[in-house]
Amino acid sequence: MAVSMESQVQTHSAPAEASLNGVSGIISPKETLRIAWEGVLRNKVRSLLTMLGIIIGVAAVIIMISISAGTEAQIADRIQGLGANLVFIQASFGRGRPGAENSNQPQLVFSDTDIIESVPGVLGTVVEMPSTQSVKADGKTLTDVTVLGTTADFPSVREVPVADGRYFNKQEVDRGSKVAVLGSSLADDLFGDADPVGKSITAGNTKLSIIGVAAEKGTVGNTDFDSQMYVPIQVIFDKFIPSQFSRFMGDNVRLIYAQIDEDADMDRVMEQIELKLATSKGVSVDDLPFTIQTQQSIIDTQAATTAAFRNLLAWVAGVSLIVGGIGIMNIMLVSVTERTREIGIRQSVGATPNDIRLQFLTESVMLSLVGGLIGIVLGVGGALLFGQTGDMPTVVVPSSILLAFGSAALIGVFFGYFPANKAAQLDPIEALRYE
Repeated sequence: MAVSMESQVQTHSAPAEASLNGVSGIISPKETLRIAWEGVLRNKVRSLLTMLGIIIGVAAVIIMISISAGTEAQIADRIQGLGANLVFIQASFGRGRPGAENSNQPQLVFSDTDIIESVPGVLGTVVEMPSTQSVKADGKTLTDVTVLGTTADFPSVREVPVADGRYFNKQEVDRGSKVAVLGSSLADDLFGDADPVGKSITAGNTKLSIIGVAAEKGTVGNTDFDSQMYVPIQVIFDKFIPSQFSRFMGDNVRLIYAQIDEDADMDRVMEQIELKLATSKGVSVDDLPFTIQTQQSIIDTQAATTAAFRNLLAWVAGVSLIVGGIGIMNIMLVSVTERTREIGIRQSVGATPNDIRLQFLTESVMLSLVGGLIGIVLGVGGALLFGQTGDMPTVVVPSSILLAFGSAALIGVFFGYFPANKAAQLDPIEALRYE
């Protein structure tokens, strides 16, 4: 009878001993890791399905943060690309519109540039007024060309230097002289290798003399500087704004750029601009319907908006990590049930509850870490692919990788502890009797 019982125990313990690879109940940390890895590989399909939530969560966190960071960088590049050390004086939307109930409110007009330029520390101002026209020159016609009415300080304030010829001066702006400066690609499209300076070009029904060609600048944000034609802003007011609108609008503008000396006190200069504009309009500073912002303040505002959006996306992606953690807890509970007899055998040969708990907790963390590594590869690859194929740029943030991977590890510990603790609390006698 004793022999029969001994053979029965040996028969039932064979699978457990196989899974433990012949080690005793108390094993070293290295053996714990090896057994945990073998447990992951023992059922590859089940392990992969268990890790799927972690993989998706980690990849989603990295991709979402990359898109958000790319958007922030793009916004900053666009604003910085407008020029260096700028202040934006903008008419408040919905206030001071001609024909509206508040039409008595002061207007932001082109002549306000003279007031702004009189403030110490202001190096120059720029006003822009775009129009879309068909242009003809040298026997060629191009449609939907942006004709940008602007001022004499445009090359320095907006950092668009002239490569050939010259730019129009303040006197030509005030007179509304019919002169034009071509963007580099527009000049190539119309004249090829020929020098366009001194030739004529027709925009709409207005004939203009070409006095210069701007240096190549490229596209900043959504603006292709090289495909535009630049004319004195008064030409836009006189020739390209329909008469029914010009009667109401006059020389009203929405935005004035002011370039500030780097050595000047930015806050002090902005206060002086507000004060002089308010004095000229006959209102108090508080009643002035204009906003005055620096480039950095606009970037900070946009960054705060995208940061809130990024946090929302990160929380949504984090839900996948929690779902993955629940999946790990579920599969580990199943594993505890399947390996009850193995746990009993290990306890009978000396394993303590802490040894059992550590073993199952290690397997849970192993599932999370492997899923996290796969998720990192997919997340970084997906972010790079999205940036190359999509319209929005992406910037892979190293901290997002650490955050996602660390979260995956914590998920493994948190959701793996309950099954591991359940395994550690099994009664050795009952575990050995389990079939």
